Amino acid sequence: MQTLESYVVGRWHAGTGAPALLKNPTTGADVAACDTGGVDFAAVARHGREVGGPALRALTFAERGGRLKALSAALHEHREELIELATVNGGNTRGDAKFDIDGATGTLAAYAHVSKSLGDRPYLLDGAGTQLGRTRRFWGQHVYVPRRGVAVHVNAFNFPAWGTFEKAACAWLAGVPVISKPATATALVAWRCAQITVESGLLPEGALQFVCGSTGDLLEHLGAQDALAFTGSARTGEWMRGHANLVKHNVRVNIEADSINAAVLAPDVDAESDTYGLFLANVALDVTQKAGQKCTAARRVFVPAERLQEVLADLASEIGRATLGDPAERGVRLGPVAHEAQLADVRAGMARLSEVADVHMGGPAPVRDGCFVAPTLFVARDARAPVLHELEVFGPAATVIPYSGAAPEAAELVNLGGGGLVTSVYSNDADWTETFVLEVAPWHGRVWIGSDRMAEQSLPPGMVLPGMIHGGPGRAGGGEELGAERGLAFYMQRVALQGFQGLIESRFGKRPAE
Repeated sequence: MQTLESYVVGRWHAGTGAPALLKNPTTGADVAACDTGGVDFAAVARHGREVGGPALRALTFAERGGRLKALSAALHEHREELIELATVNGGNTRGDAKFDIDGATGTLAAYAHVSKSLGDRPYLLDGAGTQLGRTRRFWGQHVYVPRRGVAVHVNAFNFPAWGTFEKAACAWLAGVPVISKPATATALVAWRCAQITVESGLLPEGALQFVCGSTGDLLEHLGAQDALAFTGSARTGEWMRGHANLVKHNVRVNIEADSINAAVLAPDVDAESDTYGLFLANVALDVTQKAGQKCTAARRVFVPAERLQEVLADLASEIGRATLGDPAERGVRLGPVAHEAQLADVRAGMARLSEVADVHMGGPAPVRDGCFVAPTLFVARDARAPVLHELEVFGPAATVIPYSGAAPEAAELVNLGGGGLVTSVYSNDADWTETFVLEVAPWHGRVWIGSDRMAEQSLPPGMVLPGMIHGGPGRAGGGEELGAERGLAFYMQRVALQGFQGLIESRFGKRPAE
């Protein structure tokens, strides 16, 4: 069994307290242990600010981007090793592990590409300058500058690699050092990624510190220039947002929390169309990929009432193609959920859904030893039952909800979820789609529109792309990450400069070459 150390204040630290055990969710065997006993979190925060921050800011955006590109390549060299660790500790199939690891390296590479357009200035422009006075001599320009603090990243258990580096890529490119804390239960992949990063020497000392275990009193040591980005449950996010020290110093907080995402089939979609095939494939993927443990997975599937039985049969057939079993075995596409506590949560959630919905396939009953859950489809008895729109079962399950086929009703039902990361809609009717999209857009970070014309070239709605924002309002947390250059804004200060146009434009505006 391995002991996972933290990398803090320039060295690896083995905890001195009672360790937490990491398990193999397929077999139940202990695979690693970690704890952060003895870590001085005040010193960790200072090290990031005083060592990592200045070193990062001494690099241009292009130079930081070059480091990200090289780090992407360094992690990719260890891809097979990381896949194996993801199976051992997270219960990932090979496909699920690749999804996580390639998402991490792909995001780093994408932000390396973004850096090419940012220039060699220590700041970024925010729009064009503007005349403020009677003549152009009195001028204004908004710019972004790196903040002088640390970025604390608290990541979720389901994507230990991708979750780590989708946050870190933005912070590093912005010039801000990172203190990264993975979810303890599945920390093995994140720990190995941190080892690879440190050993590569690609980042300046202090740019990455890695906390494997509890964060102790770290939040007590954050100040006005620092930031906290959290992915996880709404309950934990609420606690963090209301932390007395973070409130006192107005620490920036970004939350990505529970999201009861939706997939909506419009009434115009013919059963023989590419759009219908796309709908079936994407819903089935959300139920089975990562054992349903994706924050972007569709939990509610809205279907015109007159087509309910047809769609249920087709979805069950599509989902049934995924073989449930040991994720280390060839051909298995659906492994266990990540750990025992997650298994208990999923089964309890399914039991609650059973009170308002019928089980069409699967169910909460144990299917074998280990943390396994059968892929499950529920059918709602009442489309407006509150539990359907309030409870996220974070596992291989979705609820099919019949509706009339009218776009306003579909949008109203989707919005009962209180805010989501992504809603997907499948339609070839432009008028229906426009009505639906404009009604759901205020409640969602992303609206994914499937149709015959894009079906062959589309990426599924559950995939988080670095060029588009990731986040959502309301119960989804109210935050935003990624979005290409937009992702840097959280780690930078926007300041309005006002003064003589000649000075503003020559020193803080567009350079002649631009």
